[in-house]
Amino acid sequence: MTRRTAALALAVAAVASSLLSAQVPQGVETFDAAWTTIRDSHFDKTMNGVNWDGVRAELRPRAAAARNSAELRAVVRDMLGRLGQSHFALIPSSADAATDSLHPSGDLSGDPGFDVRLVGGELLVSSVETAAAPAVHPGWRVVAIAGTPIVDLLRTLRDGHGRPEANRTGADGAADRLLNVEAWRIAQTRLRGRPGSTVDVTFENGQGAPVRVSVERRPEQGQPVTVGSLPTMFVRVESERKQTPGGKTAGVIRFNVWMAAVDALFQKAVDEFRAADGVVIDLRGNPGGLAGMMMGISGHFVGERKTLGVMKTRENELKFVVNPRLVNAAGERVEPFAGPVAILVDAMSGSASECFAGGMQSIGRVRVFGQPSMGQALPALFDRMPNGDVLIHAYGDFVTAEGTRLEGRGVIPDEVVPLVREDLLAGRDRTLDAALAWIDRPRIAQ
Repeated sequence: MTRRTAALALAVAAVASSLLSAQVPQGVETFDAAWTTIRDSHFDKTMNGVNWDGVRAELRPRAAAARNSAELRAVVRDMLGRLGQSHFALIPSSADAATDSLHPSGDLSGDPGFDVRLVGGELLVSSVETAAAPAVHPGWRVVAIAGTPIVDLLRTLRDGHGRPEANRTGADGAADRLLNVEAWRIAQTRLRGRPGSTVDVTFENGQGAPVRVSVERRPEQGQPVTVGSLPTMFVRVESERKQTPGGKTAGVIRFNVWMAAVDALFQKAVDEFRAADGVVIDLRGNPGGLAGMMMGISGHFVGERKTLGVMKTRENELKFVVNPRLVNAAGERVEPFAGPVAILVDAMSGSASECFAGGMQSIGRVRVFGQPSMGQALPALFDRMPNGDVLIHAYGDFVTAEGTRLEGRGVIPDEVVPLVREDLLAGRDRTLDAALAWIDRPRIAQ
């Protein structure tokens, strides 16, 4: 090849590269914006020990060479992953989500009517809304979703150390909880879709027989709320009266996300159970939301302005202090509920749920039951990038009143209750049962 033809070849390659890069609107600008946003807002000036300038030097050329939005996002997510912390993520813009091969419509608002958890290395149905998915039963093993075997979906998540155990603590337990979260996310991406559409799911029932069900996705239930650039969320607050093994009365309150719309509904439930012998707050499967809400929710059960925990940002600290609730929904003077309070958590309890549970645990006001929580407790901001994607980035760290850092550790229950398939198949909620039995115990000063 002559020098001239070599130069021509390089020029053609440069033009081709430029054309390919042009297919990614504001790709480099998006990478730069994400990198700069994190540099300027991360709560740790050392960037968790990561050479942030070096990361930019390494990855920016890859962002410039990205041929499509998927490649660009892979580069940005690689950058976020270098920090090794939760609450750093990229949410595709709705326009680009429409190119997702799994969901051409870009609509993931359809709910399959059941939830899943990874238990002993198997993806199991953990709960079912019977009206929405009458043919599905708790405890069934999910074998395949839309024809794709679950074993193939989970293979890339394995860490090479054998079957994961979802209920360990320590470093191995943290890895297992992360595995739980990723398995749940992968499953939900395939189970959810456009309302009214169907997805074929193959299960293995309690007798080991395969069961194939065409599951219809229904519209998400609850009160729709929007926060900034996040997708619409649907708030659900449920309450029921339960009897303890000893014949006492307990009020059980559960809600699915920490949003302002929860407050009035939660207060109504508390008012209903003021004369109960105990209250159970069920945060299983609640991934978090607005952490500031825990100051008001805790005030239904704490009569003093105690500090639950501290959020540490780069420049200052914010104390989360209990705001005692001294008036009921009718405007009448009341005292915060003084009876025993239990909190239920599992591997999908995250963020604000962890800060609340860990904070209340740290001041000795509650007893926590279930499995160790997600260990993703960093408060985050949401910023729209030049290409329309939304960057989620942590700007603070959280420690409980007694100084326990929840990030990576999670909330360790006072009574760890393993999640096992036999209980799910039998319709037995051993975590709730343990909390109700505790309410029966003779009370001592808390």
